Amino acid sequence: MMEEFKSVHKDHNAFETSGFSTADIKKDIENMEEEKEQLGKRVERIKKKTENMQGKEPMLVVAKMLRTEKERQQELVTQTQEQQSALALAEQRIQRIRQQLKEMRAAGIKTTPEDLMQQLEEETKTNDYLVREKYPKEIASQQTICKDLQKVASIPAMGQSDLDDLNNSIKSVNASINQLIEKKMLLTNDPEEKTALFRQQAAMVSRKKETAADTLEKARHELSQIDAEVEEKKLTLKDLDMGDVLRGEEFKRYVAKLRVMNNDYKKKRAEISEIRAEVGILTRSEEILKEQEEEILKDLRVFEEKHGISGYTSAQDELEHVSTLKSELDKQKGQTLEDISEMVQQLHMKIAEKKSALAPIIKELRPMRQKCQELTQVYEENKAAYDALAAKLESSRSQLEQEAKLLWDEYNSLESKHHLLSCQMDIVQVEEKKVQSEEEPSMDAQEKRVTLRENYNRLVQEQETLGKQLREKQKSIRENHDGNIKQMKMWKDFMRLMECKQSVVQGETPGGREHGQTPGGREQGQTPGGREQAADDDDVMLPLQI
Repeated sequence: MMEEFKSVHKDHNAFETSGFSTADIKKDIENMEEEKEQLGKRVERIKKKTENMQGKEPMLVVAKMLRTEKERQQELVTQTQEQQSALALAEQRIQRIRQQLKEMRAAGIKTTPEDLMQQLEEETKTNDYLVREKYPKEIASQQTICKDLQKVASIPAMGQSDLDDLNNSIKSVNASINQLIEKKMLLTNDPEEKTALFRQQAAMVSRKKETAADTLEKARHELSQIDAEVEEKKLTLKDLDMGDVLRGEEFKRYVAKLRVMNNDYKKKRAEISEIRAEVGILTRSEEILKEQEEEILKDLRVFEEKHGISGYTSAQDELEHVSTLKSELDKQKGQTLEDISEMVQQLHMKIAEKKSALAPIIKELRPMRQKCQELTQVYEENKAAYDALAAKLESSRSQLEQEAKLLWDEYNSLESKHHLLSCQMDIVQVEEKKVQSEEEPSMDAQEKRVTLRENYNRLVQEQETLGKQLREKQKSIRENHDGNIKQMKMWKDFMRLMECKQSVVQGETPGGREHGQTPGGREQGQTPGGREQAADDDDVMLPLQI
């Protein structure tokens, strides 16, 4: 789904940037429909005209051959143009390579093998450091980042509560890390330990190496980009045949000229887009006409066969085509010879003009080249002196920075120790005052001060008495445990018996009069049920007596 969405989005963006609008498309469709009607009318006219013609098929065959030959001719022209452009590019490349070779030779005149070996050693050292130390670290860091991203991608979507939990865990971990760092600083602030200084220096050197490697990579990347831009500018200047750099008013005129050219370019581009649309329309109409032409040719063949004159139109078309081809070839031969002679003359004239124009410039360039070589030599000497002085100052600055950092770390550690010891002293003083106040007797005879020892003794006695009471209570509960359980069981049985009796009484009251009860409420005779009721009353009284 994502790939389909990306492809659809790309197509949409391409359609938006293509410059076509719905109004233009509607206009094109209307124009195509009008042209279709016009072409239909023309085809009908041609059909009416060619109904009685003879020899249509050979004429159509010859027309197709002519069209194919024209297409081949256009292809050959385009191929020749492409080959000429490729030849010009190859010549430009050869000139550029020759110029580079000259520059390299000029640069290698004053260099010695020792300097070259030194440069190569420095380059090999830097490349070795990049390959063995820096790039593996960067690869490992990128791999860890990829693993983390894969873990995050595999985890389901989290809500705000999950994010809050993660933030809280991050805060707690950071706090623990800070505490460990402080402990480590307190432990490593031993004055007798001498390796800390060397460790810090090694860490600083490694950081400087990393920063230097980063700057080197950036500089190389920028240098490659600048070289590419310079090559592009050189090519454009050679294509435009611009010798000197424009300045001042000439540059303004050149900018104005470029603006006019840009406007012309935009207009031509719009015209090209319109022409392309028209070409599409015409190609479609051409295809339709070809289909209709084929149908007409079929009809003509059938007509010729009926009248016994098959091949008349084809023969006539071939004769006309051969005559036209001969005339065109004669014209092309004459034009090509004239064009070649004119081109040769123009080339000779241009070469002579360029030579005459370049002769004084070459004479002026010779002393300028000598002066440039002298100035480059002076520049290199001054640059070497500057680099040596800058290296000395950088080394001294780095040493001072290391010393200042060490002193600052020592100051921070001593300050933290001072604060810690002062807090411990305050705590010890407070405890000492408490002890002294407990040991000193009260000055007033009437005032009886209660000490902490007395308070603690009193609390201990209270707890002991409370423990004795609880043990006695536990003992009494253990002794009466069995009797209490029996009594509880009897009470439960009694409650069950009363509930059963209540249910029985509630079930017998509605039908009491039907079984021989008198209107006064007395029974006619005492039945065995009365004795059972009395026995039940006696059973109910048993738990009460117990």
